[in-house]
Amino acid sequence: MNDFQKTFKAVAAASRGLNLLSDEKINHLLADLAESALASIPFLLAENKKDLDRMDAQDPKYDRLKLTEQRIKDIAADIVNVTKLPSPLGKTLAHKTLPNGLEFTKLTVPLGVIGIIYEARPNVTFDVFALCIKSGNACVLKGGSDADFSNKAIMQLIKSTLQKNGINSCAAELLPAAREATEALLNAVGFVDVLIPRGSQSLIDFVRQHAKVPVIETGAGIVHTYFDETADLEKGKHIIHNAKTRRVSVCNALDCLLIHKDRLQDLPVLLQPMTQHDVQVYADESSLAALSGNYPAQLLSNATPEHYGTEFLSYKMSVKTVGSLDEALEHIAQYSSKHSEAIVSENEMHIDTFLKAVDAAVVYANVSTAFTDGAQFGLGAEIGISTQKLHARGPMALEELTSYKWIVRGSGQVRA
Repeated sequence: MNDFQKTFKAVAAASRGLNLLSDEKINHLLADLAESALASIPFLLAENKKDLDRMDAQDPKYDRLKLTEQRIKDIAADIVNVTKLPSPLGKTLAHKTLPNGLEFTKLTVPLGVIGIIYEARPNVTFDVFALCIKSGNACVLKGGSDADFSNKAIMQLIKSTLQKNGINSCAAELLPAAREATEALLNAVGFVDVLIPRGSQSLIDFVRQHAKVPVIETGAGIVHTYFDETADLEKGKHIIHNAKTRRVSVCNALDCLLIHKDRLQDLPVLLQPMTQHDVQVYADESSLAALSGNYPAQLLSNATPEHYGTEFLSYKMSVKTVGSLDEALEHIAQYSSKHSEAIVSENEMHIDTFLKAVDAAVVYANVSTAFTDGAQFGLGAEIGISTQKLHARGPMALEELTSYKWIVRGSGQVRA
């Protein structure tokens, strides 16, 4: 048995006792972790700076990697919010007694050991642990080398807090950043119950193609907003600006604006707020004509086929003119990653059709796609946004980190 397998075996062993811990004990542990994070802000920022110093500030991943005092405070607040949520364990999903006297109960239980492979997002280390421990799961984390100093510092706090609360510290493990650790985790059959990749489409594709452990995809966000012929201009301007620029490095950020051909004269007004952030716009022929002379020339380019279906993760976006709702739906069906899609419209029939027809984890009407987030959904921190249809879809929080088992009680019955 190699070192990785020994680690996985220890985590699996630790997971078996977590379901027996009271919710009060888990909440106390998480409250301690939140306090520890706040007390360790200088330490966390210093370790994070070591990672930041190794990355180009222009890299789209830089903002995801960066910790600030406020972001750490927000992370601590999210951990506290998780303590306020009801435990997802031991819930009765079904109950029945058969004529032969057998009593059947369907109860929620932890998944067991959850493996996470993620890139330059140190906040994920906190979020994953908080959600896993609250739902009775142990976790094995494999972060990227870009965030190695940050992740190690955070795991140090987590393990110290577990020990302080008398809980097996093997309930959470951070693997080395080396590629060998990824290969080991992908093949941890019998130790890891489910694997969740968080990061770029290439990372997700790699995990899906090579993992022998069951995978839940948390997909990349190729996000569209359709501004139809009835849309309110002011409403749309604020929605589109927020969806694109609130935080460009996150998976719910807008990548492609679809605009009805009858509203092209409004396009310069819609995109005017983008100039505050120097957003580079890749426009098709019709939208390019509408923007020429009305948007900074140095920020305006012809769209090429590769600009559609791209997750930019930066101050860039594409614009596509469509002639109808059906054409917008066709474009989304072709290029969407099934993450988050939105329509801006005052036509209830158009809205209803869009909400029913678009195949995505979250579909919006007259709302910014920036709300695709577990905390915004009232779920506490999230472990990812699932874009698949089996087991979980959309923001994955506590409920999505459970399975169920059947409890059967009898009084000596035997089957004939």
